[in-house]
Amino acid sequence: MAALWNTRNLTMADAPNPFQLPNITKFKIALCQLSITSDKNQNLDRASRSIRLSVEQGAKLLVLPEMWNCPYSSDYFAKYAEDFDNRDASPTLSMLSEAACCHGITIIGGSLPEWDHGRLYNTCCIFGPDGRLKAKHRKIHLFDIDIPGEISFKESDTFTAGDQPTIVDTEVGRIGIGICHDIRFPELAALYRKRGVDIICYPGAFNVSTGELLWELVQRARAVDNQLFVATCSPSRNSTGSYTTWGHSTLVGPKESPT
Repeated sequence: MAALWNTRNLTMADAPNPFQLPNITKFKIALCQLSITSDKNQNLDRASRSIRLSVEQGAKLLVLPEMWNCPYSSDYFAKYAEDFDNRDASPTLSMLSEAACCHGITIIGGSLPEWDHGRLYNTCCIFGPDGRLKAKHRKIHLFDIDIPGEISFKESDTFTAGDQPTIVDTEVGRIGIGICHDIRFPELAALYRKRGVDIICYPGAFNVSTGELLWELVQRARAVDNQLFVATCSPSRNSTGSYTTWGHSTLVGPKESPT
């Protein structure tokens, strides 16, 4: 199966402070958990199909995984990176923009390796229903881990950290953005809540070691502590590469168990 997508009706009345939108009290969110390959074009095709299928099921907000246009490996990041200021050389951004406009949907574009002035960033792009880039978030907290006998990986060897929180107003509400390891830091979620965010979207690629221990726990903590919704989207698990993702894309509400 090329992709696993999870669509769910999200009711604003379930939250203590509902979205203050005059005509929208309910919308459907899609978490597109993609199976990633080393073929960039195939990854784009799979994402495009997932977006179309999600829209057919009524989704108004769609979230893609962290690093979905390439395998999660330092061997691929620079090779698959794109210059977002040069759309002719950025097929991934072009596809997301066209899909958002064609289907009239807000897309939280997971994350992609971004080249900018000789530096590499782990970046999430957000597109509105008109296809325009509304905002981008560069991963603030880079993931470095060394568990002897299990996993050793240092994002900081490859990426430059971002230094700004990202909030975007959409037709379904005010959304805060984090990427993967950003979820481990409660201060960022608390800042978003103070600024009126109703849902935080975290594209992520937790590995199987930390995923089993923390993935669901930290999502529920961020949702309950701040009384908002938390949506995460991960690549599908693939045990053949050097980095095995945990999967389990999830939506958590302020008063409920994850789904």
